[in-house]
Amino acid sequence: MSTFDTIVIGAGQAGLAMGCCLRPAGLNVVLLDNSERVSEAWRLRQASLRLFTPAQYDALPGLPCPAPAGHYPAKDEVADYLENYAHHFALPVQLQTQVTALEGASSAFVVRTNRGNCQTAQMAVATGPFQTPFTPAFAQQLDASIEQLHSSAYLNPKQLPKGEALVVGSGNSGLQIAEDLLDTHSVTLAWGRPQPFLPQRILGRSIFWWMERLGISRVKATSRLGKRLKQRPPVISSDLGALKRRGLKLAPRAEKASSQIVAFADGSSLKPSSIVWATGFRGDYSWIKLPVLDGQGRPVQQSVTAVQGLYFLGLSWQRTRGSALLAGRITQRIQTQPRGREPHGTTLVEPV
Repeated sequence: MSTFDTIVIGAGQAGLAMGCCLRPAGLNVVLLDNSERVSEAWRLRQASLRLFTPAQYDALPGLPCPAPAGHYPAKDEVADYLENYAHHFALPVQLQTQVTALEGASSAFVVRTNRGNCQTAQMAVATGPFQTPFTPAFAQQLDASIEQLHSSAYLNPKQLPKGEALVVGSGNSGLQIAEDLLDTHSVTLAWGRPQPFLPQRILGRSIFWWMERLGISRVKATSRLGKRLKQRPPVISSDLGALKRRGLKLAPRAEKASSQIVAFADGSSLKPSSIVWATGFRGDYSWIKLPVLDGQGRPVQQSVTAVQGLYFLGLSWQRTRGSALLAGRITQRIQTQPRGREPHGTTLVEPV
């Protein structure tokens, strides 16, 4: 069984950032990832996808994003940057490695994978918030003639038949997909609850410039403002009014379906040819066999968990609004003592 000082599960942006921050400590580290290629998940996303943060806010520790300031990187630019980041710092990424269980032993964590088992004194879970696509149960009541796919499987408008396209979910992904479909389809966007919409630029500057200056990016999750933002996260997008002028129709929450009809909260209904479910994701931590999950299987943590030596990174609102963003900050506090002798609450790398 291989032994490491630290094992990081996940080699996305959070895992790569952690790997880079651990390098100066001289620890024996490995990053385990199930993909065939670093940043593969970015390459498999919709063709039109762009970040809503400009390039100057999209760098991980130690390596600037190569795109010019003010440019909004496309998904392949992000993928290239992350892959180059791993190569630039020679990060020890082990690909095609599926973690099947994380267990605790008396003196070490045991990580079971499809390529054998390994153990470590310190463990970081950086698998991110986007794991298992969620689709409401009533979607199963729809006729097979209606093309349905989750936003995670959406690539371009050619996937959908001609006619009325319904996009359910008005987060950033839902709005981007609805905009992408407007040139080829009649599009209705169903949003579950009113959300504040923020433009990408205000008075000639990125909304993230304003967030930095006003301290919104650093708002603590436990603060009054942080709790309000979590309840009603703003959508950062192009002009909603402009999309409506291009033909985008809005509908309230989609609540039920039958045969070929989707019914909305106000009693109206629609007969779509296709549906894109931009209804988010659910975490899957069933492989973690340690007492760090709540009754719904979600991590109980703020980076630090109740199990000494086990940490999470890259989840939404761990500490601040920016915790899960590519532009999020990371502060490092390297722990080099063996498990069992570490100061309680000391973290390896944590979002701030």
